[in-house]
Amino acid sequence: MYQAASGVQVFGYVVLLVAGVACAGGLIWAFRLGNTVRRREPRPPRPDEQPRMPPSGPVREIREMREPDEVPRAADDSERLTPYRLGTLRTKRAGDQRRPRWSPGSSGSFGGGGGGRT
Repeated sequence: MYQAASGVQVFGYVVLLVAGVACAGGLIWAFRLGNTVRRREPRPPRPDEQPRMPPSGPVREIREMREPDEVPRAADDSERLTPYRLGTLRTKRAGDQRRPRWSPGSSGSFGGGGGGRT
């Protein structure tokens, strides 16, 4: 003998069915939207359009000591230098290219835990 389904059970099944259809519809819509956006994008570059190494070979890193460039002086002491007249912060190649080394007996860095100078 079959028992008749109550109204609450049928309502629950209908809600699950509607939610599943809505999720499937949302996924289909998102897939189509992604395809239309992808079609509008430029094509990937061909092999001949890829970046090439310069004829002089790979670019190497240059290690050199730098020092700050001099700040321009005002014409007289009453004139103020404004930021647009200062320009960008510039550096120049240092005359002494020897790298600074640690002095013997120093810890090497602040808070390095060494004994330091005594």
